[in-house]
Amino acid sequence: MATLADMQPGDLGRVCGFSGGDVVYRQKLLSMGLTPNTYFEVIRRAPLGDPIQIRVHAYFLSLRQAEAALLKIERVDK
Repeated sequence: MATLADMQPGDLGRVCGFSGGDVVYRQKLLSMGLTPNTYFEVIRRAPLGDPIQIRVHAYFLSLRQAEAALLKIERVDK
């Protein structure tokens, strides 16, 4: 499993699930469209790596490193 911290702009990924963390925040991620088997693209990273902007469905979402660490993801080949 990869993390968003390992990914660079232009990389594609798929949400596989969630690891630990606050149940309330996991619900928030689910409501933002980050459900299992959802594909996303890394758009850009801030100069110090935090936050990370991704494209999910038809919108852009910015996540901090701590938030992104809750996601179990799989890198997808282009």
